[in-house]
Amino acid sequence: MCGIIGIIGKSEAAPRLLESLRRLEYRGYDSAGIAVVTPNGTQRRRAEGKIRNLETVITDEPITGTVGIGHTRWATHGAPSVRNAHPHTSGAVTLVHNGIIENFAELKAELIAAGHEFTSDTDTEVIAHLLDATLKTGASIKDAFKDVLDRLHGAYALAILIEGENELMLGARRGSPLVIGWGEGEMFLGSDALAVGPFTNRVSYLEEGDWVIVTRTDADVYDHKGFRVNRPATTVPTSAALVEKGAFRHFMEKEVHEQPESCQRTLSAYLDPVAKSVRADIKASIDFKDITRLQIIACGTAYYAGCIAKYAFEKIAGLPVDVEVASEFRYRTPAMTAGSLAMAVSQSGETADTLAALRWCAGEGLKTAALVNVHTSTMAREADILWPTHAGPEIGVASTKAFTAQLSALLSLVVCAAVQRGKIDAAQEAHYVQLLLETPGLISQALVMDSELSKVAAIDLSKSSDVIYLGRGAMFPLALEGALKLKEISYIHAEGYAAGELKHGPIALIDEKTPVVVIAPDDELFEKTASNVQEVAARGGRVIMITCVPEKVPALSGDAAKSLKIIKGPACDPFIAPIIYSVPIQLLAYHTAVHKGTDVDQPRNLAKSVTVE
Repeated sequence: MCGIIGIIGKSEAAPRLLESLRRLEYRGYDSAGIAVVTPNGTQRRRAEGKIRNLETVITDEPITGTVGIGHTRWATHGAPSVRNAHPHTSGAVTLVHNGIIENFAELKAELIAAGHEFTSDTDTEVIAHLLDATLKTGASIKDAFKDVLDRLHGAYALAILIEGENELMLGARRGSPLVIGWGEGEMFLGSDALAVGPFTNRVSYLEEGDWVIVTRTDADVYDHKGFRVNRPATTVPTSAALVEKGAFRHFMEKEVHEQPESCQRTLSAYLDPVAKSVRADIKASIDFKDITRLQIIACGTAYYAGCIAKYAFEKIAGLPVDVEVASEFRYRTPAMTAGSLAMAVSQSGETADTLAALRWCAGEGLKTAALVNVHTSTMAREADILWPTHAGPEIGVASTKAFTAQLSALLSLVVCAAVQRGKIDAAQEAHYVQLLLETPGLISQALVMDSELSKVAAIDLSKSSDVIYLGRGAMFPLALEGALKLKEISYIHAEGYAAGELKHGPIALIDEKTPVVVIAPDDELFEKTASNVQEVAARGGRVIMITCVPEKVPALSGDAAKSLKIIKGPACDPFIAPIIYSVPIQLLAYHTAVHKGTDVDQPRNLAKSVTVE
């Protein structure tokens, strides 16, 4: 979601703020702005749309100073526009904000009654007015800031400048992440380590409810009660190469092609290739025989990863699994049982709904685990168990390598659970581990399908207004994921269905204008899936079948035969098929979006990390 950068620096702030904001483009945004402390006071430059529009504004109206804040905004309150773009200001206060203030309407009414005039439609501007009004009562900056934070309901990460206090910056976090960056004679605030990465690799992570007063050489951190606390600085890797497209046209394309390496890195953290077993430290992190039920909570693509894992956990490990969309989970007062493990699955580890659900489970006394790609994230720090994925930074909004890394880790944990619960012996463990170790090579083979999928995307999908995805077993949630990918980046309406449900309604949608993508690995359900293909083809539907066994597809005749396209993928065991078949559905969506000319890496209305409910 929104990106934040704050600098108390030694060189010109504007170009450095822009450099950081470019790194934060992956989070999704619709406007951007900066504020810099100049000899003539704090000045703002804002623009709707992409950062290049902001650069044009700054070129036309240069802004000079070494202290400043910057922001990329994803609209929540108020349409994308210059007047709603951050930073916002009131009197001596200029600030940027990530999150949602739930009681802003009440606060705004109070401030308007007191004579305040608002210039935007945002909830954020309320904070600026409230802090400015509190400072005017004569309160110290520290006391005023604490009083304002205590009145805010909702989620926020804040970076704030105060007129006249030119060597000082305020920051706070509740529900949205914020880090402190430590430089040499300069300091930084950022929405994540990547934001401050161009300037330092030493960061401190603020904990939930923390607030901070930052000067040029130090940072005083306080907890939500106002007590001084220590948040140690850690060194984080910030390789610039990981956030460059290289020879690829888009970050998404690059990240799809990085999956052999990202899956290999993740599998290496879970599996011992010599012993052909799950690593001892993973087995030591939990004893699945003591777990009576696994509750997976996640959103979006991570939710579908959990749905796929459910099939394997229950079939191979005999462990009952519930998978639920995190945004619904805690609002239905779920009945939890003793001995359950709550597992949050998230790329960022900051997804607001998932984090809230994880905290709810912890409050109910459940053991918790976080399967996340950002190992220093809030979920990673708060869960009892951290199960990391090693996808590396994922810049494209549509998740690709993070998804297959999640599947790699989840299926490794399935093997761990099966061993500990006595469902498989050492020989079977070695078999499953070997299958997982083969996935990076098979993903490389799947990437060879790229050019063929591009042609299918151009001819069959890019000109369509609706697409249906079908799958059985673990391929059903993968069909849902395929439809989501297409919707996200091509803006084509797509739906995923369990192939066996075709006759229970969706078959009414079949016509010659609607492509039907069928995901059909060589498993025990292949024949049933093939019969569904015949049903679609017989009704004039255009079938795109992705399978490794085209020879098993029953022959069709006449027009039905002409409507069927088979794309052959690499042969693989059903256990790892969800990982391998992820690649063609990602490439199909990618090439469709490219042919349509949409913004692949930053699709409209979407954000990389959703840190508001």
